[in-house]
Amino acid sequence: MSKQKAPRRVGEKEALSVGTTIRGSAQKLNLVAGLIRGKKAEEALNILTFSKRAMAQDAKKVLASAIANAENNHNLDVDALVVAEASVGKSVTMKRFATRGRGKSTRILKPFSRLRIVVREVEEA
Repeated sequence: MSKQKAPRRVGEKEALSVGTTIRGSAQKLNLVAGLIRGKKAEEALNILTFSKRAMAQDAKKVLASAIANAENNHNLDVDALVVAEASVGKSVTMKRFATRGRGKSTRILKPFSRLRIVVREVEEA
């Protein structure tokens, strides 16, 4: 007797990739994720490659991982992939402090974010 196989977290024609510790706020990452939602995978990679936002590089790595998962693990056609979902959430926050005048200090918060990208294979009509 062994454990039951874990059910898939996405659909049959979908592949998933998650970036868990992307350095930067979720608000800034969501602006980048909004650029690629609903786009074809190849077009989304081009958008992220030439974007001036710093968060685009991390988002590109997660998208490339999702495309690789679709191709290698789920045998999906890379040319027919579409970014079905790009959701952003908060992760951990590093707490640091900065010294101020008169013996006081203030808190500096350095947030991390999570990015979850799901690519779906669509039939071209």
